[in-house]
Amino acid sequence: MMSSLKKLLIVGPAWVGDIVMAQSLFIYIKQQFPDIIIDVLAPAWSKPMLAAMPEVTQSIEMSLGHGKLGLAERYRLGKSLRDSHYDWAITLPNSWKSALVPFFANIPKRSGYKGELRYGLLNDIHHLDKNKLSMTVQRFVALVADDDISLADCPQPRLFVDKNKLTDSLQKFHIQVDKPLLALCPGAEYGSAKCWPSQYYAEIARTFIDKGWQIVLLGSEKDAKTTQQIDQQVKHQNCYDLAGKTSLHEAILILSQAQQVISNDSGLMHIAAAVDSPVVAIYGSSDPTFTPPLNKSAKIAYLGLACSPCFKRECPLGHLNCLNQLKPQHILKLIETFT
Repeated sequence: MMSSLKKLLIVGPAWVGDIVMAQSLFIYIKQQFPDIIIDVLAPAWSKPMLAAMPEVTQSIEMSLGHGKLGLAERYRLGKSLRDSHYDWAITLPNSWKSALVPFFANIPKRSGYKGELRYGLLNDIHHLDKNKLSMTVQRFVALVADDDISLADCPQPRLFVDKNKLTDSLQKFHIQVDKPLLALCPGAEYGSAKCWPSQYYAEIARTFIDKGWQIVLLGSEKDAKTTQQIDQQVKHQNCYDLAGKTSLHEAILILSQAQQVISNDSGLMHIAAAVDSPVVAIYGSSDPTFTPPLNKSAKIAYLGLACSPCFKRECPLGHLNCLNQLKPQHILKLIETFT
């Protein structure tokens, strides 16, 4: 049965980092079934990321926002996909609603974890053993591989970078190609409990500026207040504040050019790892053993206090010691290990 599968629809996650980790699954599938066509149903913002994944043939927009049911719209979308004749679907999110489109599309084989009691919507149900599969990437790949697959057996994400477009982006933002580049990613969509203090980022930036480096600050519009604070603390010297000014595609290109990246546990951190840039990933409320950067050379900064990981958006104790006590000197020592 598996050898006869020719066209696959994957319902993708709703977070940047999870989309990056899902590429490990795409690569694994292509290794097992080289001729299979992989299309991915995902939010519109993910299109440039999916375009950077050679394994993906087509990205299909899921127009409904995170958390919205939209039953009629999901039905219309599923019905519109019937003519695509998919013979296999894999649903990565665990929600009930995420399994609706493959069901409405009449796809014969529909795989995924049981999640929110999805019997019927899925007909190839997997039962998640969190002890065996402690990492998100393992859980994705295990939907096709053995249910005890190790991290070492999960392919490493690799985003394709168009060198011609890279040159255009560097010129657009006046980034110098003959000067080393440090990319700082001080935001996190999830919440402040993931965010290393802006003054620590500024201290790191000043250290590198004194060594002749240029600094680029990346993030979304929501991160602009933080990046402005960093830019002001370094007196705008050799610093490019690009939060909210780049497209996601341009951010991917810039991260690929960086000689060093320092990032909170965020989507940009996973992107930096996937373009093989040296990255130090900073963890506070989240767990580096659950969603680590999928790059063997990446460094993890994590104190592992008794109160962490709490997985909260804001520090429930009000002190944020897991990040405040993680000093810039610790990060600088990790960076030294790259050379």
